[in-house]
Amino acid sequence: MLEVHGIQKSFGSQPVLRGVDLSVEKGDVVAILGPSGSGKTTLLRCINFLEQADGGSMTFDGKTYQFGYVGKKEQNAMRRKTGFVFQNYNLFRNKTALQNVTEGLIIARKMPKAQAEEIGRRALDRVGLSDRYDYYPRQLSGGQQQRVAIARAIATGPDIIFFDEPTSALDPELTGEVLSVMRQLADDGMTMLVVTHEMGFARNVSSKVVFMEGGVVVEAAPSQEFFQAPKQQRTKAFLQMIEQHGIFA
Repeated sequence: MLEVHGIQKSFGSQPVLRGVDLSVEKGDVVAILGPSGSGKTTLLRCINFLEQADGGSMTFDGKTYQFGYVGKKEQNAMRRKTGFVFQNYNLFRNKTALQNVTEGLIIARKMPKAQAEEIGRRALDRVGLSDRYDYYPRQLSGGQQQRVAIARAIATGPDIIFFDEPTSALDPELTGEVLSVMRQLADDGMTMLVVTHEMGFARNVSSKVVFMEGGVVVEAAPSQEFFQAPKQQRTKAFLQMIEQHGIFA
C-alpha cells in the first residue's frame, strides 16, 4: 500500500533523514519509535508532503512519487486519500466540534452541508463524542479535542491515517481515552502509521514496529518479534532502558 525508499531530508546543513525505507501494508498498524530528534515526525510530515523531502521516492496506492518533484496537484490528490492527526489537535478555535469535522468536507471536497454534517456526526459518534457536537474546543478536554481531530481524519474515509505523537500533550487519564479510540480503529482494520512514545500501544496494538535513531531505521520487525527478540544492540539497549523506567503499559 505504502512504500518509501531512500527518503532524505536536511534542515540547512543538518541531515535529519538519511535514506529511510518504510513499508506499510493495508490493515497494518505501524508504530515508529525512537528517541527525540531521531527524525520520526519529519518522516511522517515528508510522507504527507507537509515538509518537502530532498530525495527518495514513495509508492502509494499504485502511484510512485519522486520526492522533490511532486507538484501541488499530485500532493493534494495523495492527501485526499490520507488523514493526519497532529500532536496539538490543530482545531479551529471558533468552530464547534461538528464544524471542525465538516469544514474540510464542505470547503475542500465541495460536499453539500447536510451530507457533510451526517458524516461528521457519525465520525464523532465513532470516537465517543455523540454528546459534544456543538461544543467549542475551549469547552473540551485535551483528550476530547484530540478525539475530534481523529473524527476529522476518519470523516474523509482515508486509506491510511498518520498520527504524530497524538498523546504527547495529554495527561495519563486523557491519554487512555485517545489510545482506546485508536485501538478500536485498529480493530476495525484501519491502516495507521503512528509516531508514538506509548510503548504499551506499540507492543499490544501495532502489527509492526520501526525503531529510528539519527535519521535512519535501526530495526523494523513485527511487534512481537521486536519486543521479544530484538536483533540490533541499539534496540536492545533502548528496550532495556524503557523497561527499567517502567514505561511499558
